[in-house]
Amino acid sequence: MIVAVDGGNSKTDVALIAADGAVLGTARAAAGSYHAVGMKTMLSTITGAVQSAAATGGLEVQGLAAKLGVYCLAGADLPVDDRRLQREFDAAGIADGSVILNDAFAGLRAGSRSGWGISLVCGAGMNCAGVGPTGRTVRFPALGALSGDEGGGSDLAVRALAAAIRARDGRGPRTVLETLVPGHFGLRRPIDVVTALHTGEPPDLALPDLAPVVFAAASDGDSVARSIVDWLADELVLMAVSAIRRLRLARSEFELVFVGSIWKTNDSAFHDRVHDGLLQVAPRVILRRLDAPPVLGAALLGSDRLDLGSAAEAKIRAELTAERITDFAAA
Repeated sequence: MIVAVDGGNSKTDVALIAADGAVLGTARAAAGSYHAVGMKTMLSTITGAVQSAAATGGLEVQGLAAKLGVYCLAGADLPVDDRRLQREFDAAGIADGSVILNDAFAGLRAGSRSGWGISLVCGAGMNCAGVGPTGRTVRFPALGALSGDEGGGSDLAVRALAAAIRARDGRGPRTVLETLVPGHFGLRRPIDVVTALHTGEPPDLALPDLAPVVFAAASDGDSVARSIVDWLADELVLMAVSAIRRLRLARSEFELVFVGSIWKTNDSAFHDRVHDGLLQVAPRVILRRLDAPPVLGAALLGSDRLDLGSAAEAKIRAELTAERITDFAAA
C-alpha cells in the first residue's frame, strides 16, 4: 500500500506498509541526497532499497502495486527541488502516486503525538520544519552558509579544525583541539588534517566524525570547544524560534521534536542552553527527542494521506522500530 522512504545525508531507510498498517519489509541503503550523489544514483539507491525491502518480506517486486510512495529526502530543500524530484519519482513508477517532502517532516511526524509541531534536526547538517494546527507549514532552505543555515556536525567540525589551526599558528587562543582534532584521525598536527582533506588522501577521512571530540573537550572545560558548542546551540535556538514565530505558536502548547545524531550527546550544558532558549520564547513547548527511526514518519504521513485510520497508525508505530530496520540491514 505504501512505500515509505527516509533518505538522509548518511543513510536511506525504506519500509513497505500494508493497508492495515503491517510492516511487510524494510531495508537500509547508502545516503540518498541527490545534491550529494546525483539524481541517477539516488534513484538507483532507493529503487534497490525498495527491492531489498520487498525481498525481506517475501514479496515479488513486480507485483508490489504500491498505492503511494512517500519520499522524505535530504535535498528536497527548495520548491525547485520538490518539482524535480516529483517528476523523477512519478516517472520511476515505484508507486501510483508520489509525495515529496524534506526529511525534517518525517522526523516531526514520527516524534509528535499530535501529528503537528516543529522538528529541529541536527546531524551532519541542520534543518527545521514546522506544521501548525491548521496544517500551515514552514521550512528553511538548509543549504548551509549559502542560505544562512550554518550548523550541524559538519560545521561544528570545520570550526573545531579552524580553531586548532589558528591556535597552532598564533591567530587564536590555545585549545586542546590542537591535539585532539588530528589525534582523532591518527595524525600529529592540525595542518595534517587540512592536507588530507585538501588532497583526498586518505580518501575516507570524515570531518563530521569530530563532533563527539568537540563535545567531550567542551565538557572537560576547554573554553574554545565550549564556545563552538555554544554557537551551535544558539544557531539551533534561532532557527526553532523563527519557526515558532512564523507559525504563531509562542503562546500555545505544542511539541518540538529533536531529530538527529547530535542530540545524543551527553553534554548537559548544550542541552540546557537549547532548552532555556526555547522556553524563553515558548514557555508551553513540550520538548521530545526522537527515538524512533524517521522512516516511521514517512509511513505515518502516507497513512494520513490514505486515511488508513488510528488502528493502522498504532500498528505502524508498534512494528516499524529502529531494531527492525537495523536487524534487516545487518542481515
